[in-house]
Order: sequence, then C-alpha cells, then structure tokens
Amino acid sequence: MAEGAGATGTFGKAPWGSRLLGPVEEGAVSRRVRVQVLLTVPLTVANLIGIAVAMVLIGVVLPGPSVFTRKLVLLNFVAVPLYAALALVLGFTWGTVWGLRTLRWSTDPDRIPDQRERHAAARVPRRLVLQQALLWLGGMAVLTPLYGIADPAFVPKFVLGIGFSAIVVCANSYLAAEFALRVITARVLDAAPSRQARGVGVFGRSMLVWMLGSGTPVALLMVLAILALSGVDISTERLAVCVLSLGGATLVFGGVLMTQTLGAAVAPIRGVRNALRRVEDGDLEAAVTVYDGTELGELQAGFNRMVQGLREREQIRDLFGRHVGHDVAAAALERNPELGGEELYAAALFVDIIGSTTMAATRPAREIVTILNDFFAVVVDEVERHGGLVNKFEGDAALAVFGTPAPLSDAAGSALAASRAIRRRLSSETTGFDAAIGVAAGRVVAGNVGAHRRYEFTVIGDAVNEAARLCELAKSEDNRVLGSGATVDAADAAEQKYWTVGESVTLRGRLAPTHLARPQN
Repeated sequence: MAEGAGATGTFGKAPWGSRLLGPVEEGAVSRRVRVQVLLTVPLTVANLIGIAVAMVLIGVVLPGPSVFTRKLVLLNFVAVPLYAALALVLGFTWGTVWGLRTLRWSTDPDRIPDQRERHAAARVPRRLVLQQALLWLGGMAVLTPLYGIADPAFVPKFVLGIGFSAIVVCANSYLAAEFALRVITARVLDAAPSRQARGVGVFGRSMLVWMLGSGTPVALLMVLAILALSGVDISTERLAVCVLSLGGATLVFGGVLMTQTLGAAVAPIRGVRNALRRVEDGDLEAAVTVYDGTELGELQAGFNRMVQGLREREQIRDLFGRHVGHDVAAAALERNPELGGEELYAAALFVDIIGSTTMAATRPAREIVTILNDFFAVVVDEVERHGGLVNKFEGDAALAVFGTPAPLSDAAGSALAASRAIRRRLSSETTGFDAAIGVAAGRVVAGNVGAHRRYEFTVIGDAVNEAARLCELAKSEDNRVLGSGATVDAADAAEQKYWTVGESVTLRGRLAPTHLARPQN
C-alpha cells in the first residue's frame, strides 16, 4: 500500500499519513466503507496472487513429478479451484463478520472505546493474518495428502510451494491491515494516550519483513541446493529455473514488502517533520494525529506533548509580560533575577486621574473599572510606543519609567513625548475623565525589591518622587502636564522645542527648587 505524498498533521490533507485514508471531516458511514474496501481489496488481491505463485511454483518451478497429467485432472480442475474459491469466500465472510463485530464502536464518531474494545481493535491485524494463515494451512493439509496419494513425490512440492506463498501473503496482509486500520488505531491511541507501544516495533517489523520477503525465498533456494547435493535428481535446467524464479520472487515480493514497511515508517516521520516546520514558523497550534502503535506513535504523541508544553510556556510568558511588562519579563528570562538593583539615568512619568474620589462615590463600581481600563489603555499604549514601561498601576494612577530595564538613547525626551501624546489623546477622545501628568529624570536605582520568595521590579530615586509631586501640582494647570526643567534640558533638541521652562518652585517634601516646564499649545 503506497503511502500518500504530503502526509501532514491534524490540519493537513492526509492526517493519517495517506490520502487514501480520507480527510478528517469524512462521515462515519463513508469512512467505515473506505476502511472495509481498503481491507478487503488488498487482502483479496494478495491471496489471488499467492494462489497464482503457488501454482507456478508447484507446476513449473520446483523439481519433482509434473502435476499436468491426465490422472490429476480431477484434482487440478476441481479440488484446487474448489478449495481456493471456498477459502476466499470463507476468508472474506469470516474476516468481515468478525471485523464488523469487533469494530462496531467505530461507527459512532463520538464513542470512546473502553479497554476491552481497544485491546480487541489492536488485535485486528494479527487476527486477520491468523485467519489467512489458517486457510492456507488448511489448503496445505487438504491438497498435499490428495496429491501425495497419487505420488508421494508431490508432498515436498506442495509443502514448499504453499508454505512460501502463505508466508508472503500473510506478511503482506498484516501490513495492508495495519494501513487500512490507521483511522481506528488513531482513535484507540487517542482514547488511551498513556498506552505503551505494543507489538514488534519498527525494528522487529523490519526484520520480520526481511525474513519473510527475502530470507524465506533464499532459504527455499538453499533447500533446493541441499536436495541437489544429497543426490536428488535435479537437472541443471530445472535448477536454473528454480534459482531464476525464486530470485525474481525475492526481488519482487521483498521489494513490495519493504516498500510497505518503509512507507509505514516514513509516514509518521513525515507528519512530524511537517508539523515541526509549522512550529518553527510560529504556529503553536500544530499537531499530528497519533495512529502508529510502535515507537513512531510515541514520537507522534511526544511531539504533541512538546507543542502543548510550548503553548503553556508561551501563555505563561505572555501572562508574565502582561503583569510585569514585556521588557522586565524578557530581562528576567534572559538572566537569573536577584534582589537588588543598579544605579542609572532614567526618566519617570506619573499620571493620575483628577477627581477619582468623587467619581468612586457617585458611580457604580463596574463603571469605575471600565473607566480605569480605558484610561490605562491609553497610558500603556503611548508609554510602550515611546519605548517606556508602565511599572505600576496604583489605583487610579500609574508610574511609567523610561531607560530601564530596556536602555533608551533619549530617556528624558521619550518620557516628555509620551506625556504630550497621552494628554493629546485624553483631550481628544471622549473619556469622561481628566488626568494630570508629571515628568522628571535623573539618577535612580532600578532592580528587584521584596523577599526571595516574592519580589517585583521597581525604580526608586528622587526623580520618581519629583514626577509624583509634579503630577500633583499639574492638577491645577490648564494643560494638566508639568515636567522639570532639568528633564527638558536633558532631552534632545527635537523634543525641547515643544516645551517652555518657567518659574521655579520647591515641591512638597523636596529641598531643592524645581523649574517647571510646560508643553506649548
């Protein structure tokens, strides 16, 4: 059974490794018919070919008396065809009835098979092969004595000829049954994901196919050679015919069986490879259908577990970044975080809603939450757009820092530009609230503060306090935005032109005066 090209994962056109097995969305009845056809046709064809091979071996190839004599007409044209037809009908009926009864649960797409049904389904390929083997052994048991009565020399020919054909047919039937039942196997493995791989495995399957497809014909040639050496009358011409015929059978049947085996091994690997490419492209929803009961099935299941772990890790990373800021999260993931910090130059932006106490007393809590979310959405958007980090949400206020943990070439200018952008959006959009903004820059200590079991990234320094006081003072300003003169002086010329530095005041809690800077209208 050739494997379909382009086998892919769950979302592909060949979820079970071959297009012959149909798409995922196929109906239960159509799929049941498809499985029945894929089981019946290959097994029937394999048995017909096996019968033809047995007839050629016995009648033409193997040494011994000829079966084409007048006294054997009744056996040749009545007994042999009758048993072959009976065996085919019996095999088809037996296999179909037993298979339908065993796999009855599979007609319900929502049915989850229980343990007994799973074990029975897993045994179907082996049971079908056993049925084939019994029918072939029955043919050997019936026909060999009948021909042996006519001439005992027929016994070795029938044993070797029927035995060789039976081995090849059974091997092919097993591989064909495994292929046709991949859809069923996938449901069995999905119902019991922790089920260990059973059977001979990939290595055992390959060795078995080699033994049946190549080892058996070679062994038969060796038997003929032993017979010739032991004194059995085998002409040179007959020996040459035997070698050529069995050698050709080795090439043909060995090649067919090996192709099936390699196809069964390559299909799961190809599906995992294609899914890996999707993961490399960033698609963490990629998955493969687990339909192989060997180590390759464990590979498929392992890939799905790996992608599930990646999805969970990415979800945790995203949640971590949402809580502490993506820059802080990235820094924590890149190096081992520890308590303490480092001194550096940074800018702080403090923003606070005006009249939030009155708002909380006069409006429902749900409405207050909606207002705060709209407010913080503007703040986060503009701060991140200007390269900063919203470090804290404090009720109806927020603290943003620029220059840490991600460095900025112009931290002061970025903070000032962000304050103007926030104010512009709050003024232009219908928000139902007003807010004041204060901006200051200077030397701060940035790092992790807390305990070893629980800490957070924060920024501590005079610039942070100054920004908070400026925000408080800005509530009485018409434009609602105040910066320090030192921050404007530290900014690039491109940002300085938007600001005017005015009088100096001593802010609450500070000793040194601060020059107030206001954005130009």
